Amino acid sequence: MDNLIFSLNATMPIFLVIAAGYILRQKKFIDEGFLKPANKLVFKVTLPAMLVIEMMDCDIKKMFDLKYVLYCASVTMICILIVWLMAFLYIKDKSLIGEFVQGSYRGSAAILGIALLQNIIGNANIAPLMMLGSVPLYNIFAVIILNATGKGKTDISAWHTIKGIITNPIIVSILGGMLLSLLGIKFPFIIHNTIEKIGSMTTPLALIVIGGEFNKNNAIGRIKEVIIATVIKLIIQPLFFLPIAVNLGFSSEKIVAALVMLGAPTTATCFVMAKNMGHEGTLSTGIIVLTTLLSAFTITGWLYILKILGYI
Repeated sequence: MDNLIFSLNATMPIFLVIAAGYILRQKKFIDEGFLKPANKLVFKVTLPAMLVIEMMDCDIKKMFDLKYVLYCASVTMICILIVWLMAFLYIKDKSLIGEFVQGSYRGSAAILGIALLQNIIGNANIAPLMMLGSVPLYNIFAVIILNATGKGKTDISAWHTIKGIITNPIIVSILGGMLLSLLGIKFPFIIHNTIEKIGSMTTPLALIVIGGEFNKNNAIGRIKEVIIATVIKLIIQPLFFLPIAVNLGFSSEKIVAALVMLGAPTTATCFVMAKNMGHEGTLSTGIIVLTTLLSAFTITGWLYILKILGYI
C-alpha cells in the first residue's frame, strides 16, 4: 500500500495538470493562439534548458558504470527496433507509426522517472546513468522515426534525417550538458539559477499544452493504438527486460532504475516533439494520459514482484 501511495503521489499530479489544461481550453481561458507558441517554447527553450542543467550537474566521471550504461542503451535500442518493426507491419495508417513507436518506448526518465526514484529508494543518484544510456537514444530515434513517418514523409533523404538529429534542440542540449559535465565546467550561480528556473517551466507548461490540445473524439478514434502502446510500455517491456537486469547482478537501486526506465509512463516530450515535427499529436496525447493513469498500479505491481522475489 505504501508503494501504491508513493506511485500515486508521483503520477496523479501529472494527470491532474493535464486535466487542468483540458478544462482551461474548454472554459476558453486558453486557445490555439496560446497553445502553439507555448508548445514551441517548451521544445526550443524550456526543455533544452532543463536537460542541459540536469546533465551538467551529473558527475558522469564519478558515477560511470559501463556495464549498466550498455544495458540501458542496448535494451532501449532493442525495444525501439522491435516496436518499429511491429508498427510497420501491422499499423495500416503509416502516418501514425512515428507517434505510436515513440509513445511505446519513451518513458519519462528525466521528469517523472526522477520523482519515482526519489519516492521508491529515497534518492535519484542512479538516474544519471540510466539517462545516459537511454535518453540520447530516445531522442535520436525519435527524430529519425518522426522524420521518416507521417503524412507526406515517404521520401526523406539521409541528409534530412542527419540534419534533423544534429539540429534538434533536445539532442543538442543533452550532448552539450554531457560535455560540460565531462570537462568539469560549471556555470556561475546566477546563470545556473536562471537557466534552472527557465527549465522548471517545462513540465507544467508541457502538460497544460497536452491537456489543451486533447480532443476526446479523435482520441477515441485512436483507442486501439493507445491501448496497445500502453500495454507495451507498462507491461511487456518490464516483463522481458527486467529479468536481464537481475541476471546481470545489478544492485537493487539499479534494478529499480531499470524498472523506471522500462515501465514509467510515456513522457510529455513525445507530444512536444510530434507536434513540432509535423504530426497530429492526438495519439501521443492518448498514450500519455493512459500510461500516466495506469502506471501507479503497474509500477507498484512490479515493485511488489521484485520485493517478494528478494531482488530489491
